[in-house]
Amino acid sequence: MNQQQFLNFLGIAMRAGKVKTGESVLLTEIKKQRLKLVLIAEDASNNTKKILENKCTTYRIPYRMVSNRYDLGKAMGKQARVNIGITDQGFAKKLITMIDEDK
Repeated sequence: MNQQQFLNFLGIAMRAGKVKTGESVLLTEIKKQRLKLVLIAEDASNNTKKILENKCTTYRIPYRMVSNRYDLGKAMGKQARVNIGITDQGFAKKLITMIDEDK
């Protein structure tokens, strides 16, 4: 997998309505166990990374560090995005596979 394929697939998930963004939204969704995967931009602040990693670990939701905020935003047709939540299990599994293959 290359970076562009990952970003294209993320865009498909966005158009399918299976994506949530924004730290406060994600924290609420994590607590309600509605997210199947959390993506955090590698250039996110240390505080943001720590908060999301801790919540995901506590609620046993997988998370991955990916790309940068500008690539994530562009993939979704929006401004820079630091964190993204995936609500669909199928999209989440495919994205995890794509990310882990690359590393």
